[in-house]
Amino acid sequence: MPVEFKDYYKTLGVERTASHDDIRKAFRSLARKYHPDVAKDKKHAEEKFKEINEAYEVLGDAEKRKKYDDLGADWKSGPMPNSAAGGRPYQSYSFRGGGPAEGFEFSGTGFSDFFEQFFGAEFDRKRGSSRRQTERGSDIEGVLMVTLEEAMRGGVRSVTVRRNTVCSECLGSGASGNEVCPVCRGTGQVSVTESHKVKIPAGVRDGQRLRISGKGEPGAAGGPPGDLYLRVRMASHPDFRVEGGDLYYDLDLAPWEAALGASISVPTLTERVSIKIPPGTQNGQRLRVKSRGLPGRDGEKGDLYAVARVQVPREINDQAKHLWEQLARESDFNPRS
Repeated sequence: MPVEFKDYYKTLGVERTASHDDIRKAFRSLARKYHPDVAKDKKHAEEKFKEINEAYEVLGDAEKRKKYDDLGADWKSGPMPNSAAGGRPYQSYSFRGGGPAEGFEFSGTGFSDFFEQFFGAEFDRKRGSSRRQTERGSDIEGVLMVTLEEAMRGGVRSVTVRRNTVCSECLGSGASGNEVCPVCRGTGQVSVTESHKVKIPAGVRDGQRLRISGKGEPGAAGGPPGDLYLRVRMASHPDFRVEGGDLYYDLDLAPWEAALGASISVPTLTERVSIKIPPGTQNGQRLRVKSRGLPGRDGEKGDLYAVARVQVPREINDQAKHLWEQLARESDFNPRS
């Protein structure tokens, strides 16, 4: 099942030589523009938001970006290079299945087939056997993009798994008697598509695996089927970073707001709230907004932390310059003492 190359640099509108900060700025700008909660055309915005997140997932990570750059746009269908697959040898590009007759593609996960092939899913080949030589089917695993809003309220996602499997008519030979097999048309394999509903629980965490029992590979000799796992990957948000159940928001402050204190409106996942900036707030200081983070399994919510980033103006007029000079003369503050 061939996949189409994704130009992540084009998606974010940056050059291949762009710095990490340039990539992050481009992502934040586009993510705000196409966030489904603010866009008018939600269906179009959802697709764009997924594309933008996928591009940032790769280009925003130094290791993934190197793999992607090493791969290049001129790759051809054939053996997957070890550098692209994290050093693990596979025989085809078909969803890390291990061979031309065992391939998987996921849709509805929020990631493209290209991402799944090179940065996403795994195929677990471990099988168990009993005295009767029955074998449990292999587990399969994909990656599921989950937005912070979904993690906050929970939801249900429809996921489609398309797999290549050995043709039951010709048992993989491609022939039926002296004729080409009419089912697989001589390929020895057929494509099977399955759709599953996946429940995303409120409070789900990045890296958590959602299990769909019995939806992996079929067992052998009457053995039970394996399971389907979807590993949660939190979609990057233009405003918030996530650590466990806590959210972090970079709050830009003018020097006088940090020095004198202020009341500032900040976003949360549900609404804007006003927080007090105490006088003498330091750069990097964390200001806690209780219970404005993600819910936990125990029902308790994490917190939102506004991280102060004191911004100094790059250009000032003559009047402002005079005031800064006056402050320098009259203040007894010395940061180096």
